[in-house]
Parts: sequence; structure tokens; C-alpha cells
Amino acid sequence: MPELPEVETTLKGISRGILHKKITSFVCRDKKLRWPIPADMSSFLKNQSFESAYRRGKYIILNLANKKGSVLIHLGMSGKLRISKKLNPPVKHEHWDINFTDGWTLRYTDIRKFGAMLKTRKDPNDHKLIKNLGPEPLGNNFNGDYLFKKSRKKSLPIKNFIMDSKIVVGVGNIYANEALFMAGIRPTKKSGLISKVKFEELSHAIIITLREAIEAGGTTLKDYTNAEEAPGYFKKELKVYDRGGENCVRCNKKLKEIRQANRQTVYCSTCQN
Repeated sequence: MPELPEVETTLKGISRGILHKKITSFVCRDKKLRWPIPADMSSFLKNQSFESAYRRGKYIILNLANKKGSVLIHLGMSGKLRISKKLNPPVKHEHWDINFTDGWTLRYTDIRKFGAMLKTRKDPNDHKLIKNLGPEPLGNNFNGDYLFKKSRKKSLPIKNFIMDSKIVVGVGNIYANEALFMAGIRPTKKSGLISKVKFEELSHAIIITLREAIEAGGTTLKDYTNAEEAPGYFKKELKVYDRGGENCVRCNKKLKEIRQANRQTVYCSTCQN
């Protein structure tokens, strides 16, 4: 599943090819994604242009010029955005295109169809899917003190806690595993029992992990590629995720693998407590 670094990398890749260009058409080949693509999306976009693009959590938000509205895109579990002037004729799972006057096309592909394309004429940050999200982990409102205050009297395991998008957005499974290892915190520990000092270490670890992942272009485990068809290289930096049964890079003991909320969790029982 594309997580925050993969979405951020995708956003940067498509932004160079879509901003400040007139849209000639929107072609929808299958509107049945996680939610149906609005029937009037074509008229909503035609002859408009995107003046800005940004990420909120795992949503890509494209703002139309002159405050005409915004498009919200979520990549779901397998979604990909491509921007190119030389795309091949569409095939199965390539659900929609946005075409521009200079010949470039933004194309969305999604095998599992859990992604989304929605629109709003109001402030996108007030959209029901956006307004209740927690702070950005790379923003000014995220730190150890914030996490500490949010965690008080909570029995939720710390890994589940930092993956809750109402607490903080974008800390997906891969990066939660890695950040907890960096901070030396066992993923099963109750969040309400973690000290403020350890939360400072954890918030720092989350920020470092996500920044390094973005710099590496995200993580490719199966088929993720960015807008230019390049894989993410952060997989080479993974210390625990997907390494259950292998030796810890710090103490050389075997890493343990368990399931939490039906997701893979890998940790070192010696280095994380």
C-alpha cells in the first residue's frame, strides 16, 4: 500500500507536468473505485487548470485556478499516477486520464480499485475525509509532547497508536516498524505507559524515517513505482520490516514477527522494550 513517502514522491513527480496547464478533457473508463467517480467530473475539469497541488495525509489535493474547486485523489492499496506525453493506449485497470493542451496526460491505474477520485467546490481541508485527520508528522504541530498528551490513559499498543490517522497522519505499517526500532520501543507496549522522553525519541525517529524514505523515493516491496516508473529505494534501508527471523542489525539476535491488527510487525526483543 502506498504510504506517506510514496504519496509525497508521486505528488512531486506529477506536479511538474500538470500545474498551470489547460485541461482539454477528462476520460473515465471505469468510475467504480472505492467511491464512484462523480458523473460530472468531465465538465468540472474541462478548460480548467490546476494552480497548486499538495498532500494531506495520503490524499493528493489538486486545486483548480480561480477557486473553482479541488480534486481529491487517494491511491488506495495499489493505485498509481503517471504523467507522460507518450503513454500507450489504455489497457485494463487504467481507469482515467486527464489530458492537457500541451499533449501531456495524467493517468490513474489501480488493479485493486480501492483508490478514489472525488471533487469539492469548498475548502478541501473541510472535506469529510480530511477534516478529522491528525497533524502532519513533518509539520510544526508534531512532536513528542503532542504524542505524550494524546497517549495518556490509552491502552492501545504504541504501533497501533501512531498508525491512527486521527492521532498523526501517514505513519503506515512499514515506517511505524522502522521508527519504533529506531526509538527502541517494543510495538506491543501500551501507549499510555510510555514516558515523555521516549515519545520525544519516537517523534524524532518518525520524522527521520519519513524524510529518509522520501529522499529515497519511497519503498518498493512488490510493484510500487513513482510517476516516472522508477522504484523506491528505501527498501535497502529497512532494519526490521519484512525481516522477521533474520538477525538484528544492532545485536545480531533473531528478529521476532507477530501480527497486530492483521498487519506484519517485526521487532527485536533485545533492543526494543
